[in-house]
Amino acid sequence: MRTTLTLDDDVAVQLERLRRARNAKFKDLVNEALRRGLREISAPPRKRPAFRTRAFHMGKPLINIDNIAEALACLESEGFK
Repeated sequence: MRTTLTLDDDVAVQLERLRRARNAKFKDLVNEALRRGLREISAPPRKRPAFRTRAFHMGKPLINIDNIAEALACLESEGFK
């Protein structure tokens, strides 16, 4: 199939570099890149392992943070330092 394709400048530069490095035809590289890209975007997404964070016991809290106003008042007082 013959068609006209407009490439972005960065894509054209990468293809030209690859063409020179492989000493290949431009048409072959474009077809290979399209095949790989189409295969990748049509494949089901890869499953990632669940993200886990480790809990760290910090001991008994110095102030009660259930009441924010009280916690701020305690932190802003001179005696807390």
